[in-house]
Amino acid sequence: MKIKNWLMISYLLVMLLPIAAIYILYISLSAYDQEQDLKEYLDFQALVTELESELKDVSLYDIQPEENYERLQRLADDNLKIDLYRYDGVQLFSTMSTPGEAHIFQVNQENLFQNLNEYQKKPRTYSLKKLVFDDTNRLVGLYEITSGRKAWVETSNQRTTFMFILLGIFFIGLYSMVMLSINRKLNRPLYQLQEHMKAFAAGKKPKQELVRSKDEIGVVITHFEQMKAQIAETRDALAKQQQEKEYMVASLSHDLKTPLTVIRTYTEALESHHLSKKEREEYQMIIHDKLEHMKQMIDDLSVFTALQATDNTLHTVQVNGNEFFEMLFSGYEEPCIKKDIELTTELHVRNSYKLDPKQMIRLVDNLMDNSIRYTPNHHRIWLAAISSRKPLPNWVFPAFTDEVNAWREDGTVILIQNEGKGIKHTQLEKVFQPFYQDDTSRGKGATSGLGLSIAKIIMEKHDGKIKIWSTENKGTLIACWIKERG
Repeated sequence: MKIKNWLMISYLLVMLLPIAAIYILYISLSAYDQEQDLKEYLDFQALVTELESELKDVSLYDIQPEENYERLQRLADDNLKIDLYRYDGVQLFSTMSTPGEAHIFQVNQENLFQNLNEYQKKPRTYSLKKLVFDDTNRLVGLYEITSGRKAWVETSNQRTTFMFILLGIFFIGLYSMVMLSINRKLNRPLYQLQEHMKAFAAGKKPKQELVRSKDEIGVVITHFEQMKAQIAETRDALAKQQQEKEYMVASLSHDLKTPLTVIRTYTEALESHHLSKKEREEYQMIIHDKLEHMKQMIDDLSVFTALQATDNTLHTVQVNGNEFFEMLFSGYEEPCIKKDIELTTELHVRNSYKLDPKQMIRLVDNLMDNSIRYTPNHHRIWLAAISSRKPLPNWVFPAFTDEVNAWREDGTVILIQNEGKGIKHTQLEKVFQPFYQDDTSRGKGATSGLGLSIAKIIMEKHDGKIKIWSTENKGTLIACWIKERG
């Protein structure tokens, strides 16, 4: 049975059984009360009949000495009270008065004459009021007989105590039954599952096999077994990733070794006294370039590691579209002029974007650096930011236009296109992998192999995306998609 259904049934039983038990006790006690009540009623009627002959004496309803009521005083006891009232509401006598105490006082007639000739049953007493008339049918007074229900009160207290004892025993039994049922249905399988988890975490074999029930815990156990299999696969994958990281480190070490060798060679050459001033300046320039390249590789590695950290978040701010992209695209004319590259920029953006300016500058710097590096002299680079409401520029290679239009839907794209030899189709899926470089670039001081990986992480943290299209011997287009606001 499913735990949900089992809990619903158990909850219903726990709710209904106490009600049923209380109802049964109530019915039993009510039947006993009715029998006892009838007996008390008949006894009180007999008592009233016995006392009426004395209480109908009209001489008792005049103000007189207390000694005249001694006979009535003897008829009463601790469980019986007799009160006499004159016709005008003056209380003449009460068996509960202390001897010598003044007992003649006026009472409220409206209250006094209520419920005449009616047997009044209260939780602790029976009472009756009756009028007394003389021979001429003139009202002379009334008497009230009050009898305590001492036996009933004592019996009621005993029954109440007995009822609570029975209910206590019932609830203890019900609680024990529920706890045993919960232990069998929930606690025991959960404890076994916990022991298996501890054993799995410690890499040990559990003492006993898990029993799979046909309820939710059984489903959890099944998922746990699947999770164990997935974790085992993940461990294998992590081991493989570790090997890949070791390869990356080896590749990076190899890439650092080349500039270090050059620096060492030229530093040793500078120690020679046979170099001309021009040669010394040239060697110092080469050393400076290699040092800058090594610094760039280390900076890229630091940025890549920081961006991969789970607690690294972007510091996004609201920016004006035109102002921000004009600033973002500035500063690339000079490096293009040095290689005699023609740079074309174009802007058609929205008024507002929410971005991290620092990371976006790093993104465009990395992509433009790659484009300038791989664009031959006397060729062209195009740089643009186009919103979803504007058509693509006509300089986008026709082979890419349809795919880019479908890909850029509902977003602004940053386009960087360059002429050159392009990227082989087999390498397009690998270019965003960390430390990836083609065989022609590795070891020649080209890049760290992290630029495109950093760009991909930055776009993903902006809830964006990045893609590359390339045609060999023609050129490459890189597009970054940014979410538009409103």
